[in-house]
Amino acid sequence: MDRYTEQRLFGLLARGAAALVVAVMVLVISVTIYRGGRVFLMDPTIVITPPGSRYMLEGDGGFLHAVLGSIFIVGPATIISAVLAVSTAIYLQSDYSSERFSDTVNMFLNVLWGTPPIVYGVFVLTVIIAIGARTSMFFGIVAIAIFQYPIMTRYTDEALRSAPDSVKEATYGLGATRFETALMTARAALPGVIAGIVMGFARGIGDAATVLFTAGRSTNMPAGPFDGATTLPVLIFDQAMSFNAEVRSHAYAASFILIIAVLGLILVSKLLAGRYARYAPGGRHS
Repeated sequence: MDRYTEQRLFGLLARGAAALVVAVMVLVISVTIYRGGRVFLMDPTIVITPPGSRYMLEGDGGFLHAVLGSIFIVGPATIISAVLAVSTAIYLQSDYSSERFSDTVNMFLNVLWGTPPIVYGVFVLTVIIAIGARTSMFFGIVAIAIFQYPIMTRYTDEALRSAPDSVKEATYGLGATRFETALMTARAALPGVIAGIVMGFARGIGDAATVLFTAGRSTNMPAGPFDGATTLPVLIFDQAMSFNAEVRSHAYAASFILIIAVLGLILVSKLLAGRYARYAPGGRHS
């Protein structure tokens, strides 16, 4: 086989693999939107209705508790993780740390990124048992923040590394301090930083294993940071195993809400990245 035939064969395999991935993605999204959207359109109030006393058995009420649980757990976790991730990524730049130290930390961050979410849940659960506490929203926030941290840090680090060297050279030339230079570099890399934060939020809101071990699977409305709560992914897991057809239909509706939320976050990430690209050298100024 000559090299031109190999090149064409490789091109066909690459296009075939890409088409397969896109087809599976479209199939999953389409089925979820069709089945879940149909249930949601028949009774859209289930999203804003609290669950009944026997919700998981009879489907009485809605899953407002899971929607609020997702917001109350993933929202604060994302803020905490974003602050730590941006701070870490800035410190890993050459102005603050050596290349060897930065590479070592990035290696561990890559390992943490590839660690299954359930491991984070079990780790926090071990801490809960050790201190004699019980599962609650607070520990769910801690677990999700730990889960999101390596994702956001790696995104932010790559965004900062891709910022033009001219930004640092110009700020140092004007007599700026290391901190002021870091702020200007972060501003130039803002589209990538925003993308990393939104991606971390999307990963967090779609995770079930971490929350299952740390926040519980309560069917009550979230009452406080040290009370049990549930999120949409955990609710979907429980609903899908129910013998009640109405409860199972709510699982499709919850899946529909979740996938729309994730797709919306991706769209928001693109819009924000485009809006703040004007701050990057050579970016759009419209």
